[in-house]
Amino acid sequence: MLNGFKQKTIVKTGGVVEICSPELPAGATVEVIVLIESTQQQPQKPLTSFIGAAKGTFTTPQEVDNFVRQERDTWES
Repeated sequence: MLNGFKQKTIVKTGGVVEICSPELPAGATVEVIVLIESTQQQPQKPLTSFIGAAKGTFTTPQEVDNFVRQERDTWES
């Protein structure tokens, strides 16, 4: 059976990470996964900023309307 716990710690000089817990029995084999928190926060873009930004997409409702009208005109010819 696999048991686990989560603990935050500070990396010491030389890249040393120390984990202390009474839940860790002496002599046990453990697997340690280190996740580094990003110090830089990436700018958040609202999803609406992607509307019309991709190649071949329409930027305004008027462009969509014009395209549909042109397509309908080709059907009638």
